[in-house]
Amino acid sequence: MSRARIAEAADKNHENSFVSYSAPFPGVKRRTAKNPHECYTFFMPLETFPNPQPGRDYQIAIRCPEFTSMCPKTGLPDFGEIRITYVPDERCIELKALKYYLLEFRNKGIFYEAVTNQILDDLVAACAPRRMTVVGDFTARGGISTIVTAEYATPQTADLEPLTVNR
Repeated sequence: MSRARIAEAADKNHENSFVSYSAPFPGVKRRTAKNPHECYTFFMPLETFPNPQPGRDYQIAIRCPEFTSMCPKTGLPDFGEIRITYVPDERCIELKALKYYLLEFRNKGIFYEAVTNQILDDLVAACAPRRMTVVGDFTARGGISTIVTAEYATPQTADLEPLTVNR
């Protein structure tokens, strides 16, 4: 999709109070892999909607218990749970778009640490929350399980207690 078409779609969606993101985000650093089995740069759509209570701090917890990606070394599937907890500011994440965004990782060779941080970067760029935590809880492979936690906070909320992540 060309940048002109992306901008046109964003303008059209703005009329409906939705914002769709499918291009690189300003301020989000991404790296394109040199080795195709290492990691990818992603451009998947994420939609948001206006926060119904922007003046109130409240926590939204989202669980994706059937997250899958692919091991960049072996090409074997990786299974885990992604837990997202955030305090929205002006916009909230639309769940159907999030579901399709997460499904795009199914056939991508990416390390646990990279996927958890990629999800955090993309969600922060899409909805600009006050605070957000993304936890990647990956099932055991070879007798080793891994939990990766990535956090974001605005300067105004950086000194607050960490978000409680539901299990």
